[in-house]
Amino acid sequence: MTGAPRLAGKVALVTGGASGIGRATALRFAAHGAQVVIGDLAVAENASERDAEQDALTSLVLDVTNEASWARVVEEVERRFGKLDVVVNGAGIVVVGDVETMELEAFRRVLAVNVEGVFLGCRYAVRAMKESGGSIVNISSVSGIIGTPNLVAYDASKGAVRLLTKSVALYCAKRRYGIRCNSVHPTFVDTPMFKRVVAGTRDPEWTKNALAAAVPIGRVAQPEEIADLIVYLASDESKFVTGSELVIDGGLTAQ
Repeated sequence: MTGAPRLAGKVALVTGGASGIGRATALRFAAHGAQVVIGDLAVAENASERDAEQDALTSLVLDVTNEASWARVVEEVERRFGKLDVVVNGAGIVVVGDVETMELEAFRRVLAVNVEGVFLGCRYAVRAMKESGGSIVNISSVSGIIGTPNLVAYDASKGAVRLLTKSVALYCAKRRYGIRCNSVHPTFVDTPMFKRVVAGTRDPEWTKNALAAAVPIGRVAQPEEIADLIVYLASDESKFVTGSELVIDGGLTAQ
């Protein structure tokens, strides 16, 4: 990294920050000068890890489906740091299932985390940042743009995130809050969640190779590659970008 840190002086809250894209984003943010709060139910799993950027990271337990949990965490962030500049709604789950066989309870659980969690994250971000401005980044997926036969709940949830983002962006623009809201749409990313899904298939090695081959670039993404795009959206470099869906998929949706 050369020049001034791109996120110097900013305070960021990253949900789902204990692993995967969220973890990579939190570390990238810290490397670019931000004070970062990781909000996750699994923060204790990384409590013993020591990274070069660790001093800039704070972990708080956050259940993204619980409004009281959101209120408590955002209040604590503001108490510790005096403000909140960036919220990354990265917490998400996937359950494999099609429209005929998926249990309703499982469908509702996916939507609770992936949609209601993002809705609450946007609500509390707007309330915290409407006087000073800021950036909201919602992690959607290419599954919010194109469909997959056996990911009915995940597709529905990520499509909802895409348009929820646009609604929030327009609301904030109309109110002149100075808050930008954008969605990020990755394809397959080498995260623990991706590995669990692959491991649950009949032939994990074949599945992994087939998914990589489906991407025109010829491989799955690394979490850090997605995090680099999120850094841009969190920084002042993107101050005229709002209501956008930024696809980062190795060319998958270009086919």
